[in-house]
Amino acid sequence: QVQLQESGPGLVKPSQTLSLTCTVSGGSITTSYYAWSWIRQPPGKGLEWMGVIAYDGSTYYSPSLKSRTSISRDTSKNQFSLQLSSVTPEDTAVYYCARGATMWHSWGQGTQVTVSS
Repeated sequence: QVQLQESGPGLVKPSQTLSLTCTVSGGSITTSYYAWSWIRQPPGKGLEWMGVIAYDGSTYYSPSLKSRTSISRDTSKNQFSLQLSSVTPEDTAVYYCARGATMWHSWGQGTQVTVSS
């Protein structure tokens, strides 16, 4: 069974870049046709899909976040990462990594990221 675990700073200052890593175990991120997403949930709001990296390394982003978002991977460590630039307090949220592109089969436990000076 695939398991995912997010890691990264819990506090980021405005205008800086938020960086998170998802470590995958129990399966390879290069397994054919698998995809790996980043999703966030701001306080009091619903889930927001941010973007995905596919098994072949191709990436797709939410149009509303595309200009600030980058997803990459390290296949040697079986990890994929999120970078969100120019953050503001509105980017405060619980950030999740998950397996899947539009339907998510396995989730990490989530990590709280607060944007504040």
